[in-house]
Amino acid sequence: MSILSTPVVADIVARLFSSTINPAPKPGVRFPEIPGNTTSVVIPTRHGDTAATIYWPKPDSVAPGVYVNVHGGGFVVGHREQDDPWCRYLAAHANVAVVNTDYVLAPRHRFPAPVEQVYDVLVWASAAERDWDGTRLCVGGQSAGGSLSAAAARLALEHGGPDIKLQMLHYAPLDLVTASKDKSSPLGAKAVMRPWMSEVFDTAYIPEPARRTDRLASPAWGGNSDGIDGIAPALVVTAEYDRLRTEAWRYAQKLDAVGALAEYHEVRGVDHGYNIMSDASDVTRRVYDMIAGHVSRATAG
Repeated sequence: MSILSTPVVADIVARLFSSTINPAPKPGVRFPEIPGNTTSVVIPTRHGDTAATIYWPKPDSVAPGVYVNVHGGGFVVGHREQDDPWCRYLAAHANVAVVNTDYVLAPRHRFPAPVEQVYDVLVWASAAERDWDGTRLCVGGQSAGGSLSAAAARLALEHGGPDIKLQMLHYAPLDLVTASKDKSSPLGAKAVMRPWMSEVFDTAYIPEPARRTDRLASPAWGGNSDGIDGIAPALVVTAEYDRLRTEAWRYAQKLDAVGALAEYHEVRGVDHGYNIMSDASDVTRRVYDMIAGHVSRATAG
């Protein structure tokens, strides 16, 4: 165990990473041809109000479905605007309202607070008084946002709602028990996810290693995926060179075993964060089209 696994050190490094090393969104792949129509809202949750941006599809006589987007950032970085291109793309191509939400961050707010807050946002988004059809609800996110989406979908299963038509898990960390250094990548030391990063982020999020075995933190670990019959169908998207690929594949197999796997899709030739940390526009467009197709079909009226 390195010094980075010490909670006080991990907290300091996580705060430094968020405020100094990664203080602003990455440039990523943009879609300037999609201007987007947005409004800002504040959503009440048990952990306080959280800000969100609503991305609207083209005006239509039929109320659209809704997709709650959960940004990434290792549970410690908060840039929902990082996902602005993706949210514009999804609203335009899947004809859904996209709720791009913030959530509380570690180390100030640790597990399970972000999970509970994302779940509360889903409950809010599913309410009948919204300007969309909350019965046609999806949730998804990339990286840490995918982990929180999977956990919120599990809570929806256990609490009897809201009904989720699709959960989209995009290169998500789904096993916080296994040390990052023990997760391999074909790129070796050149992989985007450095072992120290997961060590810091996971410790800031859940300081007690034993608690990382929780089903909401590590759905792909051990027997945590037992008893998920009836969970929302999942689209699991991984990157070929990502250290997190194997755990997502394991979870996909568990979902498939209970008939809850919409598709497992591995994006070839790319690493973690390919769509926000590179100019891989052709690859990103193809993947976004595939995801938008799933969302469109899941929310079809």
